Amino acid sequence: MSTTETPKATAGAENDDASGTAGTAESAGAPAVVTAARKADRGAIAIAAGLLLACAGLVGYGILNTQDEPKPRAVPTAEVTYEVQGEGTVEISYLSRNEDGDATVESGVELPWKKTVQVPLGKDPSVNIVLGPKGGRAGCTLAIQGEHVQRATAYGKFGRATCTGTLPAPAPTNESTN
Repeated sequence: MSTTETPKATAGAENDDASGTAGTAESAGAPAVVTAARKADRGAIAIAAGLLLACAGLVGYGILNTQDEPKPRAVPTAEVTYEVQGEGTVEISYLSRNEDGDATVESGVELPWKKTVQVPLGKDPSVNIVLGPKGGRAGCTLAIQGEHVQRATAYGKFGRATCTGTLPAPAPTNESTN
């Protein structure tokens, strides 16, 4: 062995990487550059994910937060009691709490029957009865705010009776429009 070969072996040993093989100065610095780039990518992803979650939270809050929106006005109502007395089975239609004033229909109702509902002011309450094919006799009554208003009676096959009343229109409101 010559003396010139010893320094080469020593120089090669200084450049060994972790696997024990000889490397160059460039290959020794490359893992540090890749690691820094991966850390930067992970940081950017974490920031982007955080911003995305924050935006989603704000959108969700805007959709779910309805406290600032004005609530629909409650329609003033009056208590109405419908009652049907008699024997047998009837079909009953009556006006119930509904801003549109739509009727509710109940078929095959066994008598006696009674229902108290809230009816919007300005909508005239009514109860209609229709006897079945076996006929019979049934009577309806209508009371507004506990005061009797009307009574009617139906007789025979498919006999019909209607009781109606009148509710005042709701009082005008002094709401300002903005």
